[in-house]
Amino acid sequence: MPKPSATTPFHLIYGGDPYLNEQTVRDLRHQAQRKHPDAETIELDATNADHYAFDEAVSPSLLSERSIVIVSNLQNADDKLGETMVAYCKQAVNNPAEASIVICQHEGGIKGKRLIDQLTKAGAVKETVADLKKAEAKLNFTIQCFERRNRRIEPMAAQQLVAVLGDKTGELAAMARQLCFDFDDNPITLERVNQYLTANPQVDGFRVADLALSGRAADAIIAMRASIEQGTAPIALIGALAMKLRTMAKASAVRSGTISEAEAKTNSWVLKNATRQLSGWTSDGMRRCIQMLAWADEQSKTNGSDPVYALERSIELISSKGRTN
Repeated sequence: MPKPSATTPFHLIYGGDPYLNEQTVRDLRHQAQRKHPDAETIELDATNADHYAFDEAVSPSLLSERSIVIVSNLQNADDKLGETMVAYCKQAVNNPAEASIVICQHEGGIKGKRLIDQLTKAGAVKETVADLKKAEAKLNFTIQCFERRNRRIEPMAAQQLVAVLGDKTGELAAMARQLCFDFDDNPITLERVNQYLTANPQVDGFRVADLALSGRAADAIIAMRASIEQGTAPIALIGALAMKLRTMAKASAVRSGTISEAEAKTNSWVLKNATRQLSGWTSDGMRRCIQMLAWADEQSKTNGSDPVYALERSIELISSKGRTN
């Protein structure tokens, strides 16, 4: 994601992924602070701030001639505060050299849209933040995290990060930053990524699944037991195994023409990798493995049952591609 510019005095950061929204605000604030080191930084919440508080914030004070005003929850601004902000925006845009910097944060949606439109018309710079809801968007964001540091990451390594941390954008960005800091590899490999994710049950589950799908039942069972001894709940491993098989089922359906790649709603790299693992599988074999995992899932949630035994049975069946004889 390109860095925003603080050269204009009034900014609107609109919607999208909450972490990226916050990051954009932080980047603008830091730019403004570097440009105006003597400026006072004032934070207001439009939920409870009134127009008097905003007027006071943007006005010169005994401490500094200008300020950097961060307004959060713009969608909750009342009419009086909105009118005052629009009037100031017009004034600041016409005389940016002497204006205070205002950075407004809106969570997205239709609430407060009229004020957004008025401020934009008055000259505010609006930046709409990406929502990162689609797998492709998460993958692109991950790759960009490395590119911003002049680094690269292998496609499967990026996909592994998304698979494990895709719903936690802040952790995903932090992991990319840490990998770039700790390793000189370029590109960052899947092995490096897994070094940092070994404590995550999904990664252990993916590793167990990959061993099982390779027909290495004994190695997969050893890896599964080691993971459980280290504190991973069996249900977490079952979930990762099931995710792998569901992806393979989608890949099979795409290959047969039953559904399109778009309907699969899975990243193309993941589908290609899953398609390569389909050799020797039949629909009945896939069905039996999925049913076995459903039984293992039930065992992990039932008192007096043995989820580890159920996991072993599932791994053995997956390793034989669902064949029972």
